[in-house]
Amino acid sequence: MSESDQNEAIHKAVLDIAEVPAIEVIVEVAVNLMSAAAIKCGLAEGPDAASLTDLDEARKLINALAGLITAAAPDISDSHARPLRDGLRSLQLAFREASPIPDEIGKGPGEKWTGPVN
Repeated sequence: MSESDQNEAIHKAVLDIAEVPAIEVIVEVAVNLMSAAAIKCGLAEGPDAASLTDLDEARKLINALAGLITAAAPDISDSHARPLRDGLRSLQLAFREASPIPDEIGKGPGEKWTGPVN
């Protein structure tokens, strides 16, 4: 692929993303964070699911997700925010269940943004 072809492909990708409404970008990013966090919390299926569990990584992903949802909630409709919050809460509870060392109430992943989850 020549340099001009690469530049054209990049320009097309920029134009494509420019046409996507912000709400769709926010929801897409949130869903990707949720999926990654679920895998890292040990919720993946398959023979290698246990080897994919990494609670340190899950904590980071859940914190990022909580920050995104909390920051975006005023700008996205309740019909978009509510399922994202529900998914986040489920992940926070899954993390608590998977963690061999329990966090104090209010100190778990994302609880800085969401408040205590139990």
